[in-house]
Amino acid sequence: MKLTRAAIAAILLSLLGPTLAFADLTGFVGASMTPANRLVRGFSAGAGLLLVGLEFEYANSHEDTKELAPKLTTGMGNVLLQTPFAILGVQPYATVGAGLYRERLGTLQHTGLGLNTGGGVKISLVGPIRLRVDYRVFRLGSGALHSPAHRIYAGLNLKF
Repeated sequence: MKLTRAAIAAILLSLLGPTLAFADLTGFVGASMTPANRLVRGFSAGAGLLLVGLEFEYANSHEDTKELAPKLTTGMGNVLLQTPFAILGVQPYATVGAGLYRERLGTLQHTGLGLNTGGGVKISLVGPIRLRVDYRVFRLGSGALHSPAHRIYAGLNLKF
């Protein structure tokens, strides 16, 4: 009985018409603002169907020993909720995710699980090239030196 229901559901979904899957790559630079501003660089790769997308993101900020700001490295898997198309050349999105982080300040180092929330926009430039602007809040595990950590970035996004 379950197999019959699954087969009927698969047929109905295929009759409704296929939806295009989109993927994109982003390289970005920005600022990690907790506890002091410092350079952050990273990349992301994602794919989506209409309103929902999945993304992997890696970012790395520099250590600032004068400001007691640790080096922060993150690797996060995220779910994006986005408009299915650009509105006047702008595609807004909200995101939530989880993954691993590592903080290092001098000889102190901590690795753990973290969560992130945020949002941003992808702005159409030329053809498949877009400008992506993003803001994230990272809630790092209990051993973190600074949590929540805030980050803002801009980068070039290639849609394919």
